[in-house]
Amino acid sequence: MTEDQAKWNVAEWQGKTLIDRNGEKIGKLQDVYVDVETDEPQFGTVKEGLIDRHLTFVPLGDIQIGPDDLQVAVTKEQVRSAPDIEMHGEELSQADESTLYHHFEMNYTPIDTESGRRLARR
Repeated sequence: MTEDQAKWNVAEWQGKTLIDRNGEKIGKLQDVYVDVETDEPQFGTVKEGLIDRHLTFVPLGDIQIGPDDLQVAVTKEQVRSAPDIEMHGEELSQADESTLYHHFEMNYTPIDTESGRRLARR
């Protein structure tokens, strides 16, 4: 993420369309989860499915911010095949964080706390 992108208020991202690295529409961004240690956006959620709609996590690293959309560095297929994560409160568990990082082939280094990296919704 560039310095200019870091200045964006992530609250302004909610409702914007997420597109994958190939330009395919993934869906509308629902929530943003940040690393509470760095305050950097790590994951967003989108609603998936036509009948049985559920939230799916999408990594926001290397995000490209456009006027009407946000382009992520993963494919739509990676998002579709992402594991289902049940939310309990505002933070992800260390196990859920690890699962997401590994699914998207991201380097996961848990910090030395009970809840791991401590990704929290903003």
